[in-house]
Amino acid sequence: MTPEKIDSKTVKHVATLARIKMNEAELEQYGAQLNAILGYVEKLQELDTSDVAPMAHVTATATPMREDILSKGLGERVLANAPQREERFFKVPQVIE
Repeated sequence: MTPEKIDSKTVKHVATLARIKMNEAELEQYGAQLNAILGYVEKLQELDTSDVAPMAHVTATATPMREDILSKGLGERVLANAPQREERFFKVPQVIE
């Protein structure tokens, strides 16, 4: 078993940063889970990956391409519930000055 790397104080600090309220039992539970994850990562670091090429995905992927065709869109059905609209557009408050 690996030594504990994340204590309940650290879990409480991260929970505070994330604006999550946790009781003591939850702090202990999540601390144990995070330490288990770190143990798995530590175990993975023991593997020799020098012959493995870096990759972004486990399987080879390609972005499917399709023809860019103009469609009718949703029109009035979407704008019917808009709080404010101007002609055929949503009207929103200005955010950037």
